Amino acid sequence: MIGIRAPDFEAMAWKDNDFGKVKLSDYKGKWVVLFFYPADFTFVCPTELEGFAKEQDEFAGKNAAILAVSRDTEYVHKAWLEADSRLKGVRYPMIADRKGEIAAKYGVLNEGTGNARRGLFIIDPDGIIKYVVITDDDVGRSTDETLRVLLALQSGGLCPVNWKPGEENLKVKK
Repeated sequence: MIGIRAPDFEAMAWKDNDFGKVKLSDYKGKWVVLFFYPADFTFVCPTELEGFAKEQDEFAGKNAAILAVSRDTEYVHKAWLEADSRLKGVRYPMIADRKGEIAAKYGVLNEGTGNARRGLFIIDPDGIIKYVVITDDDVGRSTDETLRVLLALQSGGLCPVNWKPGEENLKVKK
């Protein structure tokens, strides 16, 4: 999926302490960190949502919006945020993908369980997918690595292994 236009979608979400629609195309001009997770009220998932919540201001400062997606309804998202104190800081939209259509468009629908797999996509301001990582349901993603990759993509240059912000990009000899 690298290098293709990110599939657009419109869906209900719990965002800004209210129910509302979210369209990917509304984020044109911003970087988007779109992540899918299996289900609300589970074990690994709240650690990821909490981790992204702790870093959401850092991402916002880099012109990046965070969007979370699962098969749960927007009502379940609201109930989960109210029930789990670890999620009190979540301010980014939690998108309801009840029919699994968004997960299917992004190739992360697990036909066996019916849930979304842990898929993460970094989409550039023009709507092009620049980074994809999909992990087993048992393994949470790293917000530090996601931010590092976002900054590497934003650097506009060639980034060597373990590149960190502030380091030089590779120079191509002609």
